Amino acid sequence: MSVHLQREIDRIKQRLLSLSALVEQQLQLAVRSILDSDEEMATAVCERDREIDQMEVEIEEECLKTLALHQPVAIDLRFLVAVLKINNDLERIGDLAVNIAHKAKKLVTVPSFEVPFDLTTMWERTQAMLRDAIDALVNMDPALADDVCTRDDAIDQMKRDVRHLIEDMIRDDPQRVTPLSTLMAVSRNLERVADHATNIAEDVIYMIRGRIIRHGEFE
Repeated sequence: MSVHLQREIDRIKQRLLSLSALVEQQLQLAVRSILDSDEEMATAVCERDREIDQMEVEIEEECLKTLALHQPVAIDLRFLVAVLKINNDLERIGDLAVNIAHKAKKLVTVPSFEVPFDLTTMWERTQAMLRDAIDALVNMDPALADDVCTRDDAIDQMKRDVRHLIEDMIRDDPQRVTPLSTLMAVSRNLERVADHATNIAEDVIYMIRGRIIRHGEFE
């Protein structure tokens, strides 16, 4: 690898890490805005989304420029292809954070409403998947990426449990259908975040092993 190509790859990696940190912060604030009924915090999440969009565009442009100028091969080529896909996943996670923030704004208007399921645990497990997927990229750790993929089923099950719980609560108290349905949507958004974290982990495996995996078929 040329010195110039290595420099470009290092720069792209750092920018991707910055984007990941911002996206993770957005998600944390969005979930916290629900738990704390904090409308100002939710508004801040929505207003910062443009920053994520801009970073996503800049990273894509840097990857395309590097591909054109240096014509990388082997793992360097796979790295840039993986970054293009991971970059998109991170931007989509940022959009999901905004969705959650919008839900928080709706719930603020409901007096004395409490979240009837363990949103904190669902968020913490989802956050850990995202963080570990990025760590797997930085440390070139396919085993950690594999582990992230195995955790997706647990988040799927948590979402199903939340749906069943809320459906029962709506049947018992139809007047609460709006806030309860809003919370169900929040759990779906977190489940989608876990899906994107799994996509990132799969792209890391592709980058390191040169193998494309689908539907949990990993070694």
